[in-house]
Amino acid sequence: MSKKENFIQQINEGYSSKGDSILLGSSILDGDVLPNTYVKIPLKTLNRHGLIAGATGTGKTKTIQVLSEQLSSNGIPVLMMDIKGDFSGVAKQGALKDFIKERHDKLGIPYETSNFPVELMTLSKQEGVRLRSTVSEFGPVLFSRILDLNDTQSGVVAVIFKYCDDNKMPLLDLKDIKKVINYITDEGKSEIEESYGKISTSTTGTILRKIIELEQQGADLFFGELSFEIDDLLRIDENGKGYINIIRLTDIQDKPKLFSTFMLSLLAEIYQQMPEKGDAEQPELVIFIDEAHLIFNEASKTLLEQIETIVKLIRSKGIGIYFITQNPMDIPSGVLAQLGLKIQHALRAFTANDRQAIKQSADNYPTCEFYKTDEVLTSLGIGEAFVTALNEKGIPTPLVATMMRAPMSRMDILTDAEIQEINKNSKLVKKYSEVIDRESAYEILTKKIESAQEQAVVVEETKKVSTETSTASVVTKSVLKVVTSATFIRGAFGILSKLFKK
Repeated sequence: MSKKENFIQQINEGYSSKGDSILLGSSILDGDVLPNTYVKIPLKTLNRHGLIAGATGTGKTKTIQVLSEQLSSNGIPVLMMDIKGDFSGVAKQGALKDFIKERHDKLGIPYETSNFPVELMTLSKQEGVRLRSTVSEFGPVLFSRILDLNDTQSGVVAVIFKYCDDNKMPLLDLKDIKKVINYITDEGKSEIEESYGKISTSTTGTILRKIIELEQQGADLFFGELSFEIDDLLRIDENGKGYINIIRLTDIQDKPKLFSTFMLSLLAEIYQQMPEKGDAEQPELVIFIDEAHLIFNEASKTLLEQIETIVKLIRSKGIGIYFITQNPMDIPSGVLAQLGLKIQHALRAFTANDRQAIKQSADNYPTCEFYKTDEVLTSLGIGEAFVTALNEKGIPTPLVATMMRAPMSRMDILTDAEIQEINKNSKLVKKYSEVIDRESAYEILTKKIESAQEQAVVVEETKKVSTETSTASVVTKSVLKVVTSATFIRGAFGILSKLFKK
């Protein structure tokens, strides 16, 4: 058997699938595309998470677009974290161009254009479906971790949550928890000490400063009501296509703490609410996290541990998470070890550090007799990538250089008018557009403090009146004594006068 025949046999056997699958493209050997030697990923394994990596301009975004289209076509909803803002074109039908036709002729895959149902979401003031969560929904443990608090400070946060729970004071937004912190170190200090023990003002001061730091990154827009419901990510349109939910994050690249906060809260909420699925035939939801280094570079050790734990556990809920980054070394080893699908686009070697990074990246892939992995990594063309995945039995597939198929939707961004059109027709934009500010800890404590102040004024006025009354009584008695004395003296003088006259 020739090298080529052996290669084709291994790829066809390694990437065969009895159940439904998504088609990424066709294999490449010695620079030639082998049509009909398809690289397919079973839907059943897409909850095993993945990595899409590669240098800028090598085709990562188009690969994500292809994956999202294939998932949506199979009725699987997608959540896409769009940091660069170049993914929105998936909402509009693509166009058949010469270079696309030429590529698909090489692949042996018919090309069709299509558009897909899209929701545009936002964490900031951009137009779209507003994503929010309450402080109470985070809970004391998660809230402490996003603030990177030590054990003592975390204990105080737990007391704050317990105090608010005991006194029926909802913690909805950041002004609520800030108000509680100010209250327990001032007007309510004795109340807290009596029921929960002493709390150091230096500890509450540190917590308050960290909340303000989070607030300055725009978290005041994220915390509040109406809280986003996870079920709204799982919608299917009337044609049976899963919605592609795009979170527009172009304005938070310089706010990594807000991004980490949102990601952790979202994953935790999905994990808590979604039922166990086990080994289902396809995932319930697939999440793509673009520019994943923004999460990991600024995350504390406890936050990384929390993310790693959720990534390990969430796949049993039928959720697949895919990290997109330039260098696979951006992903912590504990997370990297959990990723079943790896799509590696070209890496560039301009420096000694780059060459070392490429060698490390090559070591993360299975060995393959057909490729010198580190050399091929620097020679892959645009829209080409190394692929390795898991088959239906959970066994790693052969490493294969792949020419990726082209997206069926528009390979460009939406215009402002098109964005407005999508938002205008969105039921979710209408549902989450209203900001609700019901009575919560801030309002309850404000009323309590004002009532206490009014009562103090009344007490002070009462004391003042009592003092004035007491003073008046003393004066009256003194006057009476004086009057009485004067009368007595006048009487005495009268008697003496009469005696002398006799």
